Amino acid sequence: MDTTPSSPAPETSATHLAELAGDVAHCAPPEAVERLADECDADVARTLEQGNPSHAVLVLAKLSSERRAGVLATATPEWSRQWATNATYAEDTIGRLMAPPFAELPPSMTVRESVEQLREVAKKALVSYAFVIDGERRLLGVLVFRDMLLAAPSAKLSEVMIPNPFRLRADTQVTDAMREMLNWHYPSYPVCDDAGRLVGSVRGQNLFQQQAFELSAQPGSMVGVQKEERISTPWWTSLKSRHPWLQLNLLTAFLAASVVGLFQGTIDRVVAVAVFLPVVAGQSGNTGCQALAVTLRGMTLGELERGTAGKVVAKEAWLGLLNGVLVGLVAGLGMLYYAVSTSVAQPWTLAGVVTLAMTGSCVASGIAGVLVPLTLERCGADPATASSIFVTTATDCASMGLFLGLATLMLP
Repeated sequence: MDTTPSSPAPETSATHLAELAGDVAHCAPPEAVERLADECDADVARTLEQGNPSHAVLVLAKLSSERRAGVLATATPEWSRQWATNATYAEDTIGRLMAPPFAELPPSMTVRESVEQLREVAKKALVSYAFVIDGERRLLGVLVFRDMLLAAPSAKLSEVMIPNPFRLRADTQVTDAMREMLNWHYPSYPVCDDAGRLVGSVRGQNLFQQQAFELSAQPGSMVGVQKEERISTPWWTSLKSRHPWLQLNLLTAFLAASVVGLFQGTIDRVVAVAVFLPVVAGQSGNTGCQALAVTLRGMTLGELERGTAGKVVAKEAWLGLLNGVLVGLVAGLGMLYYAVSTSVAQPWTLAGVVTLAMTGSCVASGIAGVLVPLTLERCGADPATASSIFVTTATDCASMGLFLGLATLMLP
């Protein structure tokens, strides 16, 4: 419920705001709105100013228009403008993580004048660097406070600044920005648009926090769990987001079951085949998930460049072949032992069927582990979203279809 108290307290303790900010940081946006429902607009604004800007934009979007207008009106002008700017950029980009660049100074200002101005800025915000901009807000340089301390008070900022500093672009994906930052380790980074205008700054802490959040959400995405879901998410919200994927998984399970149904006669004739169905399916499924995990990691780190997909498919197919032969021989020996000990006819043929089926299914599952996320990305979908459901379906159909098909052909 999104409400605003009619008579908010005139002052709120810093301790309460800190606790509130901690609670909101661990909530998904819908739950954060509920947690803030009984707080006044000013306290909501102060709370969001303390958190990750990307999370703040998502929380603001969940508020009613009236409530959101009240929060923005009571926020500091710099944050109010910044949140509006951040909302224009896509999720998972640097633009969503921007904080206001509180310290913006012209190149003609002297060190003495800038120090007086920075004293006032430091009273309301944590400032690591000052940014030197021209009349059109183009970033000219960065001021390091140590350099300002050692410079003459009458020196111009254009003489003290670091010209053409490292900067991030607002439309850059967070994962791409992390690669750019490998050789740069600063408390904060200036962010510019395509024209080189300063549009915000990003604290290194928020950038690493966002990347950690994306990576932690990836395993859940592969099985249909929304990345916004947290431990504190109510059960009905979790049910609504998870259940459609379970229905999809059930549909794909029916598809795999239909493959088994095509060979019902073989199963009725050679019951030992049914015993080893889970063995073949389970092994190939694990092989597919291994290939999927490596492929998703490569896509996240930007290692899958154009033209390299074929090499990755070939590598995983080769690995599937090698792994399939090794585990297939062991599984074949297991089938041989089972067939002999239970007096099943044609034990050596059954062992050969298991070995060949295991080898072929591991090759197919390795290929599926690469092609599924690549296909999802090419279709414009998140490659991690429910990938394991599709990979599992492909490996189940391939493994059981190959196993039962070979058994039908090789066993009279």
